Amino acid sequence: MASLDSVSLAILLGAVLVMAGILSSLLALRFGAPLLLVFLVIGMLAGDSGPGQLQFDDVRTTYLVGSVALALILFDGGLRTRFASIRTVLAPSLVLATVGVLLTALVTAPFAKYTLDLNWAESLLVGAVVASTDAAAVFLLVHTQGLRLRPRVGATLEAESGTNDPFAIFLTLMLVEYISVGSSSAGHVLMEFVLEAALGAVVGVFGGRLVVIALNKVALPQGLHAPFVTTGALVIFGGSQIMHASGFLAVYLAGIIIGNRPTRAHNSVVTFLDAATWLAQIVMFVLLGLLVSPSRLGASVLPAVAVALVLMLVARPLAVFVCLSPFRFNWREKIFIAWTGLRGAVAIFLASIPMLVGLSKAYLYFDVAFVVVIISLLLQGWTLAPAARKLHVALPRAERGPRRVELDLPGQLEQQLVGYPVRPKSLYFRRGLIPSWSKPTLVIRNENILTPTEADPIAPGDYIYLLAPPEKAESLDRFFVDMQPSTAPDPHLLGDFMVSGEHTLAELAEIYGVKVSEDESKLTLADYFDVHLDRAPKEGAELALDEIVLVARSISGGRVNVVGLRLPEDDETPPPPTRTQALRKKLAELWSSVAGV
Repeated sequence: MASLDSVSLAILLGAVLVMAGILSSLLALRFGAPLLLVFLVIGMLAGDSGPGQLQFDDVRTTYLVGSVALALILFDGGLRTRFASIRTVLAPSLVLATVGVLLTALVTAPFAKYTLDLNWAESLLVGAVVASTDAAAVFLLVHTQGLRLRPRVGATLEAESGTNDPFAIFLTLMLVEYISVGSSSAGHVLMEFVLEAALGAVVGVFGGRLVVIALNKVALPQGLHAPFVTTGALVIFGGSQIMHASGFLAVYLAGIIIGNRPTRAHNSVVTFLDAATWLAQIVMFVLLGLLVSPSRLGASVLPAVAVALVLMLVARPLAVFVCLSPFRFNWREKIFIAWTGLRGAVAIFLASIPMLVGLSKAYLYFDVAFVVVIISLLLQGWTLAPAARKLHVALPRAERGPRRVELDLPGQLEQQLVGYPVRPKSLYFRRGLIPSWSKPTLVIRNENILTPTEADPIAPGDYIYLLAPPEKAESLDRFFVDMQPSTAPDPHLLGDFMVSGEHTLAELAEIYGVKVSEDESKLTLADYFDVHLDRAPKEGAELALDEIVLVARSISGGRVNVVGLRLPEDDETPPPPTRTQALRKKLAELWSSVAGV
């Protein structure tokens, strides 16, 4: 009975710790504190050096929980990644995720060698452990601080943080093997990396496709789709690891494949994984906090602080500027990307590997990684929003989105039902606009269900439901939020090159002789962009109108207010693509054909 009581006590204490972590997140959100740091502190307070006095030194369990948690976090990140948003930054992100991690480790190593009194292999291991950015830390802090980053910067950080973990893990394992065995050649290491990455990519792509096929073909009971996808991700991860492939790369790619294909119960899968990854992060950070011994940190805390400062102020910026030099990033964007290289659970998780295999000085690696993560979350995490605004990489905050309801329709995958409350200042109510790819289906008014024809005219307070492709459903939000005030250009602006967005298509047809359908003749040019674009309009967006091309030249209040005209006679034969552009295009086509996105 005593053993049963100890198990029950362990369950009780574990549940209380996780609950404390969840409740503390509310306080952290109010004061802007990095949530991951809060979870670490909860674990430290519960440990043997804190008031909790819990004796916990099970590195194997921590490694197991950490592996599962990181696999779920990477899978969830891939699931939410739209391939269209990262394909343009795929090259710089991959360079940062590989060459950037290696450069960061190499620059950090000499400082670690002389401050921690290590040999070169051990100092390289310290550099490898802290070299990768943490996807969970980056995007959790971006989300909680309400930042909207410029699309290229946000997409680069998203792709880099999702893909650099596999390389950092591989580098750490290779160095641990070298230190424990004592011999390894550069050719052997390079070959191992290529094989692991290639096999991991193959397993991830085909595993993701198999999950999509199974999810759409097998008639699972309601509520089991999300657990099926989650366990499928863990099967892909575990299978890859057994085959000595990169399981973390495989599970991230599988998430991208599944997230960019039409599947059943997509919304319930995303909601379930959101909760699962939150719980995984809390459990992982609490366990890592339990492993920390503040009394042991005394001897290494000052050298670890020096390593952290060199990492943040020298190694990471140098790696970012070198890796992004071939690409068109301005200096402000490079500085912000360098400053957003937050360290989180991945660093402490990697530091637990030497402890697991029993390397000498294993606890030193762990303590250094812990101090680096604490300083990174405090210094970089708390200054993330001010840095984004100071460097002009943050966009103005958008109005809080409407209460969108998404319902999967049984029997088909191309459409889902999306519902919104109609607001009196919304674009839909004011202008009657709706994208061409959506279709109003029903209206709920005073608890009565009406067809759009019966409900005409739509009134504020109604709930309208539309059919829309799942991948475009989020784009409907902008039609149901309050319209932002816009700055109109000169109303007389109507020349050969620039046109006010408030002119109608009929006026344009009269001057330039273009053909416009009668249904659309009363639309303004701004309306035309809203109706026909899949996403919110951005500067440079193009739409064809008969024989001319409309180009969005200026955006105000979320709408196009100045339009450029590209006339047929102005078209010139584009210059032939460079070798780099041709290679990028071929790689994008290859990925699209293999991944099916």
